[in-house]
Amino acid sequence: MVIQRESYLNALKIRMHNGMIKVVTGIRRSGKSFLIFNIFKKYLMEIGTDKAHIIEIQLDLRQNRKYRDPDVILEYIESLIIDNEQYYILLDEVQMLDEFEEVLNSLLHIQNADIYVTGSNSKFLSKDIITEFRGRGDEIHIYPLSFKEFMGAYDGDRYQGWSEYVTYGGLPLILSMKTEEQKIQYLTTLFDETYIKDIVERNRIEKIQELNDLINVLASGIGSLSNPSKIEATFKSVIRSDISLNTIRQYIEHLKDAFVISEAVRYDVKGRKYIGTPVKYYFEDVGLRNARLGFRQIEETHLMENIIYNELKMRGFSVDVGVVQKRVRMANGTVPNKQLEIDFVANSGSRRYYIQSAFSMPDAEKTEQEKASLKSVKDSFKKIIVVKDVINVRRDENGITTMSIYDFLLNDNSLKL
Repeated sequence: MVIQRESYLNALKIRMHNGMIKVVTGIRRSGKSFLIFNIFKKYLMEIGTDKAHIIEIQLDLRQNRKYRDPDVILEYIESLIIDNEQYYILLDEVQMLDEFEEVLNSLLHIQNADIYVTGSNSKFLSKDIITEFRGRGDEIHIYPLSFKEFMGAYDGDRYQGWSEYVTYGGLPLILSMKTEEQKIQYLTTLFDETYIKDIVERNRIEKIQELNDLINVLASGIGSLSNPSKIEATFKSVIRSDISLNTIRQYIEHLKDAFVISEAVRYDVKGRKYIGTPVKYYFEDVGLRNARLGFRQIEETHLMENIIYNELKMRGFSVDVGVVQKRVRMANGTVPNKQLEIDFVANSGSRRYYIQSAFSMPDAEKTEQEKASLKSVKDSFKKIIVVKDVINVRRDENGITTMSIYDFLLNDNSLKL
């Protein structure tokens, strides 16, 4: 089964020959290698690139271990460049290459080479490439399948597809599995044997049980405001653990570096400033989140919020949690400030959208509750409520648009409806 990931292929196309290292990052098994070595390579062949001018090395394969030596790989690549025509160098899992910064820096000096690498850890990109190359690393972050990509290969209607997607997520291999048992086993084993093992080995973690406990706490609390101090309190009161605050902070950073989770920071909409903690944590793939909890906590409300967050990130937005201060007159005459929350403030350049995830609005009271924070924002940026119900897109007298989750996820232009 081949899923054509057009948006990522287009991202690579527009970066060709730009003098920078194209770095494809993303969680393991999200499709990075397939994008580079199948989809992009096929495109290179279609535009007439000679196969001998495509140099590809998958560094995570045992038979390629010798190329993890910086001198060996440089000598090998240079031996293949025998003329002045354009060459394309494709390196997979580049963080496994010793002294990769120096290797990539050397490759940048080959005038007729265009370089593409993948990596499963954000630290090597943010810390090393940007520092070493002073902005000459160009990142394309690949996510697990969006719901639209998922439905493009799913054999069923969108309602059945949603049920599958919200339970098992969007890792591409899920689509090739026929039974629930296969999917559950795959996701559970993948988390334990790949993600956890990778994080433990890379960061030399000794307290593996505490790392697992932290992941479970984060998985149980998606969509809820949290911070390391609150998590520390949970460890002491519920898990009876004396894990330190500093260790919790380090473990959260490790999970973010491995792209297992990401965080949304609170933003004061009226004050136009970031508030800091607490923040919200979301999983890069909801199927992996569910696997961590043994598929026992499938709260569709919170999972829908996580999926909307991921969709906005896939579309290139930076995403914050909005906070609006509203003055409320009490019966005794006092006028205190009430803090209202907007699930997501999505920004990209000059564009901004305020988005509320509301699983259901069955009555006027619930509808007013969901709209309250949006009505308190007086600027002209678009305000949207996304619901699970199947409805026609509509806009009220306050300029607030309400749409179905299916319209939001399946229409690339849904934010403009």
